[in-house]
Order: sequence, then structure tokens, then C-alpha cells
Amino acid sequence: MSEARIQHFYHEPTGTLSYIVSDPNNGHAAIIDPVVGYSMVSGRLDTGPSDVIIEYIHKEKLGLEWILETHAHADHITGAQYIKSKLGGSVAIGEGIRKVQKHFAPIFNVNGDFQPDGSQFDRLFSDGDRFAIGGLECDVIATPGHTNDSVSYRIGSAVFVGDSMFMPDFGTARCDFPGGDAELLYDSIQRILSLPGDTRLFMCHDYMPEGRELRWECTVDEQRERNIHVKSGVSKSEFTTMRLERDATLNLPALIVPSIQVNIRAGHLPDAEDNGIAYLKTPIDTL
Repeated sequence: MSEARIQHFYHEPTGTLSYIVSDPNNGHAAIIDPVVGYSMVSGRLDTGPSDVIIEYIHKEKLGLEWILETHAHADHITGAQYIKSKLGGSVAIGEGIRKVQKHFAPIFNVNGDFQPDGSQFDRLFSDGDRFAIGGLECDVIATPGHTNDSVSYRIGSAVFVGDSMFMPDFGTARCDFPGGDAELLYDSIQRILSLPGDTRLFMCHDYMPEGRELRWECTVDEQRERNIHVKSGVSKSEFTTMRLERDATLNLPALIVPSIQVNIRAGHLPDAEDNGIAYLKTPIDTL
């Protein structure tokens, strides 16, 4: 079986990495974690980050099959529906999205015909599910702990780990969102670190600590040897204590309010009201 062709895209304002994964033999492709920009000041969307991905798909004459979310992000709005409207494809996420929806739908008083059952997505993945991108075999690995719905996608020798881990010099994901669990995240990370040492791991974020250059890929061996939070020898209790103490010092992501409202809808915007304008809500003294 041939290896996937992988192209990364970086959205600097949110530090987010998106990917196009394609089968070099037939051009079938998937997009992982696409971004639409958003201004909290003006309330305007910026489709530019997704337009760059769309342009690449056209340039390389790829056929889009999947738009894959590693989880419902709290730091950026997904470009899933915008890209689907241009290119087609099925939008997929982990089945734990139902729990995320059930928590946040009441907070944002989501109305209309919204149901917290994951039906807004085309496919909900369970741990161990398999699917294909052309001739590429793909495995779903449930990696909860950061969020209920977190999954990683294993495609050949590559694994897309979402927010569960960052580059070794930045560590691991926070666990203080609803459904977060540091012990569960530790177990999820150990599943990834039990893979062969030369397995390629692709990050969903890079924040370039101490001004180093952007990185998006490392290996299981690198994480085992150098991850500042969870390298070999760090126990579950040590990790959990560190994570709880660190999470208590963190601010909420700047775009959590708009992002969650859109992302639990699979990237659909709220329905326009009777004046023809769609609104995102900000709950007062709640989050």
C-alpha cells in the first residue's frame, strides 16, 4: 500500500495546522481540521484559510472524500461546511460529540431543530472504525481526555493526533473543558506512544515556543524521549497533578464563544433571524 501524500497549512492567528491527505495513485483526498477566521471585533468571517486549501485541491486535481475533525475545537471556527459547499465531501468527527453538544447546547440556548445527537455531521466515528481515502486505509483511535469527542486518525505510517499532544517542547492538551479528564488523556496518549517508534505524528497546533521555527511533525520516539509533560517515565499521577495545576492557570481560548457554537453544529452557522441576520450569543457570567 502506498503512503499518503500530506500537505500542511498553518493559520497563524490561532496557531492551527490543517492538512490535506491524498492518495498519490488516484488523487482521492481528505482535509483534516480546516479553519475559517473570525473577528471578535467586527463579527466577520474570513474564509481565506479555507480558500487556500480549496485552491490547492483544484491545483492538484484532487477529489475530496472526507472533511475530518479531530474534535469540536474551542480556539477556531471550522471551515468544514464552507469547504463542503465548494467541494463536497463527508464531514466526520468522533461519536463523543454528542456529549459535547449536550453540555453546550443549553449554555448557548441553541434553538430551532438542533438535536444533540451528532446528526449535523455526515459520519460519527467510534474507536476502531476503519474507512478509506481512495486506496489509503484509515483507522480511528479514540483519544479522549482533552474533550469527549477527541479522536486521532491513523493513515499508513502517519497519525493525526488533534490537540492531545503538541510538539515535545510544548507538551500536551489542557483537560479543564467540560468532559476533560487528565487521567483519561494520559491513557489516550499512551495508546499513541505504544505505536512503533518511527510512526509519524502530525500536530493540530504549534505555538513555536521561544521563537523556534514552525514544526508540525515528529515521531513517537521523539515524544517518548522529549515531551516535557509525558515522556517515558512520567507516571499517570505525576501527569495528572501537573495537568490540573497547569490548567488552573490558563485563560479560556479567545474564540471559544463563537467557535463552540458553530463547531457543535458541524460548521453550520446559526439560522438567520427575522431580520435576515445570523447571531452568535455570548452567555454572561457562565463560562
